[in-house]
Amino acid sequence: MVDTPKSHGRLSIAATLKPRELMTDRPDLAGAWKAKVITLFPDAFPGVLGQSLTGKALQDGLWSLDAIDLRQFGIGKHRDVDDTPTGGGAGMVLRADVVSAALDFAAIGTPLDRSDWPVVYLSPRGKPFRQAMAKRFSAAKGMTLLCGRFEGVDQRVLDEYGVEEISLGDFVLTGGEIAAQALIDASVRLIPRVLGNADSTEEESFSNGLLEHPQYTRPTDWQGRTVPDILLSGHHAKIAEWRQAQSESLTKERRPDLWRAYIGTDPDGDQEL
Repeated sequence: MVDTPKSHGRLSIAATLKPRELMTDRPDLAGAWKAKVITLFPDAFPGVLGQSLTGKALQDGLWSLDAIDLRQFGIGKHRDVDDTPTGGGAGMVLRADVVSAALDFAAIGTPLDRSDWPVVYLSPRGKPFRQAMAKRFSAAKGMTLLCGRFEGVDQRVLDEYGVEEISLGDFVLTGGEIAAQALIDASVRLIPRVLGNADSTEEESFSNGLLEHPQYTRPTDWQGRTVPDILLSGHHAKIAEWRQAQSESLTKERRPDLWRAYIGTDPDGDQEL
């Protein structure tokens, strides 16, 4: 593993054991943000990431995606990737040696510094995913995401590799693939030029610690419900004040945890939002 990936011109070098390269009609440009996803279901990718603005950005080479099939690192004739929990219990656990081999493969050509290349395991016991995390990930050169299955991953490999555990919320999915796509989407949309209009990310929910204000468009009168007069006034300063007040009111009502952090009374307010 090296600090800086080598390249021929602008094309990046791929390892001999190739992952499933997605959207291959475009070159894999050196320097483009890259997501490497370790999964038992590589065909689940790019999924929704191949649609709309993220899909266009993927086609244009603003970012790239490698789905690495965990099964190819399996043990024995049947390429087993899991085994029963030590100490007993229901379900199966992904083996440390299998996951280690996959992480080593994903690390080829990536920076050693985790601030440049985070390694994340999608887990319901992880730290809650926040917008600040998406900003941190989008500012990196790329990241590796490990999609769990069954009862999870052998703790030893997570400890050995210093893997960051992240959760989308207080619920359990059948695997990490959906969570990985959500995390990638939230990060990729912050990459310059992906959304086209950078201003669109500045006033949305969580960008300043608050929920976003209500949005309106035409028609101004719909089924007797009218757009607030202030938005039709053309007075931009007053509109900004109204939107700020709406954001504060919604946050206080719907997300008291965010509101406490915003006003500085939450003991956990220094955590990533």
